[in-house]
Amino acid sequence: MSMDHFHEEVAVKRNNILNRIVYLFSWVVMILFALFAMMNLTSIMGQGGFNVVALIMTLISGGIAAGIFLFHDRLLTEYEYTFTNGALDFAEVYNNKKRKSLGSLNVKTIEAFGKVNSGAFNRYLNMPGIKRMNWFLNRDAELYFFYFSKDSNKRMIILEPSEELVSLIKQYIPHGAYQEH
Repeated sequence: MSMDHFHEEVAVKRNNILNRIVYLFSWVVMILFALFAMMNLTSIMGQGGFNVVALIMTLISGGIAAGIFLFHDRLLTEYEYTFTNGALDFAEVYNNKKRKSLGSLNVKTIEAFGKVNSGAFNRYLNMPGIKRMNWFLNRDAELYFFYFSKDSNKRMIILEPSEELVSLIKQYIPHGAYQEH
């Protein structure tokens, strides 16, 4: 009987104070622009004639408020890595509310896996036509890369897994795919 391997972890920005301050500030700015849009809207409706300037100001300030509302959760982004018997699923989570799937990778099909501070990383990174996906938040973390080809396109994923996840990945990757140097 074989044992299933399942591991889930979330990469969180370690020093998140500035992002939280900007996030709270975005709420204030969004509310101010929404109030300004409402005031301009009431001035358009309350006047006897049509005021083009008030309409433009309403649309601009309302658009800014709506844009902030739609995108301010991205200030608090986390990456989720889920490993299940050799399949690694990636997701981007915004403010613990919205989840966007980034894709899946069967680690048995990768060509290379290793630390970003290795020479192998630079060799793969400098290949022409490679598409690089950065799915990490802390530049000072121990970063790892996957190199693989999909639909005849060269791709590289950079992430910040825990040592436990790295040991699980090493059990499933092809022989010779782990790049130590």
